[in-house]
Amino acid sequence: MTSRVIGVALRPILLSAFLLLLSTAAAAQERVTIDVENGAAAAGYNDVRIPGSGGTLFSLTDDLRSAGTYFWRVRLDYRVTNRNVLSALAAPLSIDSGGTSGNDIVFMNETFRAGTPLAARYVFNSYRVTWRYEFVQNASWRFGLGITAKIRDALTGLRGGGQAAEKRNVGFVPLVNFKLERSLGRRAAFRLEGDALAAPQGRAEDVFAGLVFPVSRRVAVKAGYRLLEGGADVDEVYTFTAIHYAAVGAIVRF
Repeated sequence: MTSRVIGVALRPILLSAFLLLLSTAAAAQERVTIDVENGAAAAGYNDVRIPGSGGTLFSLTDDLRSAGTYFWRVRLDYRVTNRNVLSALAAPLSIDSGGTSGNDIVFMNETFRAGTPLAARYVFNSYRVTWRYEFVQNASWRFGLGITAKIRDALTGLRGGGQAAEKRNVGFVPLVNFKLERSLGRRAAFRLEGDALAAPQGRAEDVFAGLVFPVSRRVAVKAGYRLLEGGADVDEVYTFTAIHYAAVGAIVRF
């Protein structure tokens, strides 16, 4: 069974889990947290060769000019017990690039000639369900580890000179989840959290580091830096990307 088939099969499972969390949230007391994050995102690098064997290696940030973009994501946490947390995340992302390349580009078996004005689109939508166990809970520290089931819905497209081609990749990715929070007193806390995993075929990291500022007992705001980095090197595709985020958001507890 291919990763695409697995991804398509798991998508309704993840959606069902997300809807279950939403329905449970209505009856929960002090167990539900909604974390909404948005801000600006920009590609640090975005290197592509499709197919991985036979395509041309080119950069959506160096050979073309990549534009910054607005992003948003939302996470719903449900505290099943004092130390067990179940969450669902939706994190869409789309970045456009444009310009001309000094070399011919073979992409998806189409040849885009040097000097041709090109437009590219990179899409990386992520949907995740996470279970995390918090080993440490005290007045100063909170730390937990868990596992994440991620559905990656990615697309790289290129068009220009009357030609157009795109590669879509939908697949399942298991990740390790972690969350560390250090109290800085009543007015702030430092938070480091994310999902990450590496394998011979590639790697994936999505990590946030920033500060959380309580506004009331139920509401807090946050600000910080997020890095989304990783990719794969296989026969079908070669793609490695780093996205930098300036992130702000709100956290509401019910």
